Amino acid sequence: MKYIIFRADEYQLGADERMLQHTQAMTNILAEHYSGSGCDIPETGYRPTEYVQVESIHNPNKHGQSTHYRDGDWVVDRVQEYIPDLPIGAEFGSIVICYCKYAPIDSQLKPMPDRQIDRSSLPESRMHDRQPPLPK
Repeated sequence: MKYIIFRADEYQLGADERMLQHTQAMTNILAEHYSGSGCDIPETGYRPTEYVQVESIHNPNKHGQSTHYRDGDWVVDRVQEYIPDLPIGAEFGSIVICYCKYAPIDSQLKPMPDRQIDRSSLPESRMHDRQPPLPK
């Protein structure tokens, strides 16, 4: 598994607006992703997706936190990948840090796709559509 961190490069705009939610401490972390697939790491020029909630159409029964997404205003400027010397027992096969620069663009909001759950991938204990046995 890869742990991918997108962070603002030093001296980028908006530093005073980036805070960790649980502590309100300042941070330069823009986003974190976990990738269990064999996909490639982000390259220079990649823009992390920005998720947006349009309050007028937000329905908690249909949407998660976000109703829309778009290409973000941050662009990857350089990438560093760290691979453990002894990967045995390591939680991550690699840690990737993507340093980003603020480069706003006018990108179109796209609606989030409907949620889809592949029930075959859920453990049997989480299958909510099973009926309990009838009492005797």
